[in-house]
Amino acid sequence: MDSPWLLASLPFALGVVMFGLGLALRMDDFRLVGRHPKAVVVSLLCQVLLLPVICFGLVLAFRLPPELAVGMMLLAASPGGPTANLYSHLFGGHVALNVTLTAINSVLVVVTMPIVVNLSARYFLSGEADIGLPLGKVLQVFAIVLVPVAIGMLVRARAPKVAQWLNRPVRVLSVVVLVVVISAVLYGAREDLADYFVAVGLAVLVFNIVSLLIGYGVPRLAGVDHHAATAAGFEIGIHNTAFAITIALSPALLNNAEMAIPGTAYGIVMFFTAAGFGWLITRRRTQEPVPSAQTPVEPA
Repeated sequence: MDSPWLLASLPFALGVVMFGLGLALRMDDFRLVGRHPKAVVVSLLCQVLLLPVICFGLVLAFRLPPELAVGMMLLAASPGGPTANLYSHLFGGHVALNVTLTAINSVLVVVTMPIVVNLSARYFLSGEADIGLPLGKVLQVFAIVLVPVAIGMLVRARAPKVAQWLNRPVRVLSVVVLVVVISAVLYGAREDLADYFVAVGLAVLVFNIVSLLIGYGVPRLAGVDHHAATAAGFEIGIHNTAFAITIALSPALLNNAEMAIPGTAYGIVMFFTAAGFGWLITRRRTQEPVPSAQTPVEPA
């Protein structure tokens, strides 16, 4: 996880992925989100309020040591990220909704993350963390997520033939990037992999699965269509673990390596659970009966 090559190249790799997502987006996609705000509101409520409460319950149920408990709560307070957008793209989610949620959460996290982590530290460590989030980190999240997407959308709007030509190879490249990232994470953590999972693996796995199910299930119960619920499922179930790890390790913030362990374990587990989740909901969707001409079809 501490490979200089991986840390230096990851933003560029994610930029390629986000550019590919932009090639598939139009401004009309974002206008659709604005006309149907229920998906945005429900997803944000799940991510900002429901997940920290569930994570707190899991931490108590698994009786995690104090530092690992705070690390889990830090993970729960972290926003989604580019990886969620990629999975949504690959499994038919509403990518514009993902980008919108990531952008909103990148702003909200300035307030919500310090509240969650400070309260957790006071409860589990009997002390105060008093952490804040530097503006530079927020701007970095915005730059990685929004700038490449905007460039891709601009290419599609100004040169649609070029965008059509680039769409397939960039999508293939996105899958390659995902495989490389998974391999690099596994290789970088190979020596400590067993220790990570012994310490917090089961709690991380349960939290990851619950996050994916809540992210998809709650919006569906609220009447949100399948594509938007798929986007919400990945956005809520795939946290920005690099963000959580950075906050935990930063000397200016928590400066605690043990608090980074849940984020590291989650960063490994989520690639596989998210792929299984995407396959499951896609398979279930294809097995649903095709609506008849008289049956109103959900808006995509």
